[in-house]
Amino acid sequence: MPGEEGWLSRRIGCRENPAVLAEDTFVRLLESRQFSPLREPRAYLSSIARGLMIDQYRRRELERAYLESVAVLPQQEVPSEETRRLILDSLERIDRMLDLLKPRFLQAFLLAQLDGLTCPQIAQRLGVSRATLERDLAKALQQCYRVRYVEG
Repeated sequence: MPGEEGWLSRRIGCRENPAVLAEDTFVRLLESRQFSPLREPRAYLSSIARGLMIDQYRRRELERAYLESVAVLPQQEVPSEETRRLILDSLERIDRMLDLLKPRFLQAFLLAQLDGLTCPQIAQRLGVSRATLERDLAKALQQCYRVRYVEG
């Protein structure tokens, strides 16, 4: 696999650990169950590798934010390493799930879940009818459910 590693490293710009990127790319390819012959296999592999690098970057950003929030806790309240991994895995799944939502659905969902606004308040803030807002929230929740229980 040395040829593929070097090619992926140059193509994607991965300088950190091209062997791991190459391995993860081929694992992702096998998991995709792509049975038909690929017309552009290198382009397909590049796309997978690029996605993996984006996932890795996002995970690092989540870890950085998590570590910043934990740094202000008293030492006795700092979660164990096992709990830290579970929290980061959950945050990564939530991040992927939210990334799939359309912007208006995401905004409505976050206003409801994080800000605790009511449907009329959110509808007014977004300038949509209450019925439209309720449909948007239903679609957002349906997407979250699908990612959590069907796909994940």
